[in-house]
Amino acid sequence: MLVADPATAAAWRRFREEFAAAGPDERRELLRARANRSRSTDLAMIGRAGLGHVGGDLSVLDILTTLFFAVLRVDPEQPEWPDRDRFVLSKGHTAGALYTTLAAAGFFAEDELRTFAGPHSALNGHPNRTKVPGVETNTGPLGHGLPVAVGMAVAGRLASSDRHVYVVLGDGELQEGSNWEAAMTAGHRRLSNLTAVVDRNRLQQGARTEDTAALDPLGDKWRAFGWDVVELDGHDHLALLGAFTAPRGDRPVCVIANTIKGRGVSFMEDRVEWHHKVPSAEQITAATAELAR
Repeated sequence: MLVADPATAAAWRRFREEFAAAGPDERRELLRARANRSRSTDLAMIGRAGLGHVGGDLSVLDILTTLFFAVLRVDPEQPEWPDRDRFVLSKGHTAGALYTTLAAAGFFAEDELRTFAGPHSALNGHPNRTKVPGVETNTGPLGHGLPVAVGMAVAGRLASSDRHVYVVLGDGELQEGSNWEAAMTAGHRRLSNLTAVVDRNRLQQGARTEDTAALDPLGDKWRAFGWDVVELDGHDHLALLGAFTAPRGDRPVCVIANTIKGRGVSFMEDRVEWHHKVPSAEQITAATAELAR
């Protein structure tokens, strides 16, 4: 099991204090810069390992950064704190994005990222809750994260806890029927302590979602299952922040975050081959330069 990095955790706390005191424009820039640093770290990590899911990592990092650096009630040095908010990355194949975010928050030392996908590494290609602090449940088989998150929300209600459960899903993953069973259950139980975020980049392995098994009108589907729905730009940090911190009603919330696969790197954006293609050293250099602008 990896352990917290106190110095980085302290820097994470300072970031959150600075963020809380900042105005809207400064908040946007703080989160944008933080997300792009994680993108650069992710690219280097995947390049070293020779494997990963870079396109989906880059599309989801604005969502993860907003959650971990501005919203979630968590403590990197006390990852098992009972009343912490719960976060589930259902699209577990983008574990790289989660690892870079957790390391940036101090859940473990950033040097550990160098072991990603290596022999005996805690940082597997899919997240493992017994090895990585901040990972609440093992994910990878698509369609599992939302059902687990629903169970966590039910457990929180039974415990009379004010903790909130957030789950991030891929859009192609919604072609799995288990998600809709979970959505029906959450709507029936009116689990207002549950927020689902759909990383709606419209690409899945090998093709576009709408050419594989069409999802639209996606918002109407969630509403039909008893959820409140917010549709927004998944790369607009302030829009994400507003959706995550808005007063909650008496139903679960689905945030449909319209994103771009490969976000931030021009030659990767909205290209299906970058679902799990590994960039060359030259491509990583070029991408890192773009992200630093």
